[in-house]
Amino acid sequence: MRRIFTIALFLLCGLWSHQAYAQFSITGEIRPRAEYRHGFKTLASDESQAAFFIEQRSRLYLDFKKSRMRFKLTLQDVRIWGGVSQIYKDDNTLFNVYEAWGEYALSEVSSIKLGRQELEYDNARILGNLDWAQQGRSHDLVRYVYTGKKGSSLHLGAAFNQEDVVSNPEPQRLFGTYYSGVNNYKTMQYAWYHKDFDKGTVSLLFLNNGMQDRVDSSGVNFSQTYGLYATKKFKGLSLVGEAYYQGGKDASSREVNAYMLALNATFKAGKLPITLGTDYLSGTDPGSDRNNSFMPLYGTNHKFYGFMDYFYVGNGHGNRGLVDVFLKTKLTLSKKSSLLAHLHKFSAAADISAEGGESMSSNFGSEVDLVYALKVSPEISLNVGYSQFFGSESLEYIKGGDKSEINNWAWMMFTFKPKLFESKNNN
Repeated sequence: MRRIFTIALFLLCGLWSHQAYAQFSITGEIRPRAEYRHGFKTLASDESQAAFFIEQRSRLYLDFKKSRMRFKLTLQDVRIWGGVSQIYKDDNTLFNVYEAWGEYALSEVSSIKLGRQELEYDNARILGNLDWAQQGRSHDLVRYVYTGKKGSSLHLGAAFNQEDVVSNPEPQRLFGTYYSGVNNYKTMQYAWYHKDFDKGTVSLLFLNNGMQDRVDSSGVNFSQTYGLYATKKFKGLSLVGEAYYQGGKDASSREVNAYMLALNATFKAGKLPITLGTDYLSGTDPGSDRNNSFMPLYGTNHKFYGFMDYFYVGNGHGNRGLVDVFLKTKLTLSKKSSLLAHLHKFSAAADISAEGGESMSSNFGSEVDLVYALKVSPEISLNVGYSQFFGSESLEYIKGGDKSEINNWAWMMFTFKPKLFESKNNN
């Protein structure tokens, strides 16, 4: 923690002299979260013991604007309480730079941004900042941004990744660009177009994802994602629709042919908003030589497929795809508090066959999520959650564990996010 505040103080002193000509702010964030896990991400067995820990994210957001230039630096420290000795010289917790980018305005409507940055588009289905995870997700890339005056926007991004300096330091990097040891794309390019309409929006996405070939170390395999996201508001009703297709080749050189469809509607029952919807993500049947499993790539999956993260959040479910039928609501308890409730019914989109070839049910199970939110003050918030998963025999076969166990998860999170310093001048 001292490293964060030392760096912040240094930057503050260095930029203080410019405050008459620029805008500069420092925002702090302390976010400890306690979690009880028994069947989180996968079914518990009769021998499983519950996990309990407290994880904390500490961040400093430094934002500097002057003339056509903007600079942002976000430092973060992520640690488990008690992860190091009280008296220590080595600290193995995560201290890193979450954001570090510079932006230059080419005109009143366009700019270029370079460096480590978040990508958050539409509902974060394909590109999201993964803010629920304490470490979040950011990308090293260059981005062109165009913002029109009639509700239109165009973003173009490109990235090229290479191994870190520890495993292959720069003085030794004389030949080749083989990329390994990191669970990232090797190269990625995307284009996102957005248009606002009267009571509605439409977005188009193209993403070219290049992964290092696992068979031929000299090659890069590319898959393409094409997507449409649209919203429309009627009197008392809101609709959200999505359609995505993926083609090309995966990292194992298999042909990709996958798709996703999603539709949900929100209406009010009295003063209570009710959302009904379904997500369909295609999967791969056993024995297929093609990859028919749709991948949400770099989206915030925790937001969509149940808060217990059984699907698409760093753990597999046999590439069987997913059918998620859900009901969601959010009850306003007071001006400062609310209660969110989600119910999911999960099924496989592809066949499930036992070892003997016998066909199994597509039913994965169901999940209930509850989250209480309280705004203690403008700088402090409290969230408390409870989730329970009701598994099936098919999920036991795919992921292991015991469906008859009580598979639940409870958590409590405080967020302190004060503005520590702000200097504004429009000259």
